[in-house]
Amino acid sequence: MTVGVGDPAPDFTLPSTQGVLSLTTFRGRPVVLVFYPGDGTAVCTKQLNSYNDDLARFDQLDAQVLAISAQDLDSHQAFADEHGFKFPLLADVDQSVAKAYGTLGPMGFPRRSTFIVDGAGIIRYAHRAVAGLTFRPAAELVAVVESLS
Repeated sequence: MTVGVGDPAPDFTLPSTQGVLSLTTFRGRPVVLVFYPGDGTAVCTKQLNSYNDDLARFDQLDAQVLAISAQDLDSHQAFADEHGFKFPLLADVDQSVAKAYGTLGPMGFPRRSTFIVDGAGIIRYAHRAVAGLTFRPAAELVAVVESLS
C-alpha cells in the first residue's frame, strides 16, 4: 500500500545537511518533499537547482522544501556545497522513508517523486514519476502550495 492525496504523511527523522530533521518539525506549514534518485546526476542536479532558484517563491508561502535520497550525508554535503542549495538534503540511507512513501520502483530503484504536505500533516499532492527523466516544475508546486491557503 502506498500513501496518496488525503492520507497522513508518514513521519520521519533523518540526518540532513542542516542537522537532524523530522517532518513534524515543520507542522503548521506546508512541506514540499522531493525524492530524487542521486546526488550529482544530470536530471537531479537540474531539478534541485531549479527549486533552489525559485526558493523565494516557496519562502513567500512559508513552505519548506526537503530533498531526500539514499546517499549518505557526506555525499549530500558535497552536492549541496557545489550547487549552493539553501534547503536541506536528507540522507535516507536505508530507504525507509522512500518505502513509507512508495517511491521505490522495480528492483528497489528510487523513482523521482514529489509530495506536498499541508500544515496539518496531510498529503495534498503526490506525483511519482514512471521514468525519471523529467521533474515537476517549481511553478506547478508553488501553485499547489498557494491553493492550500
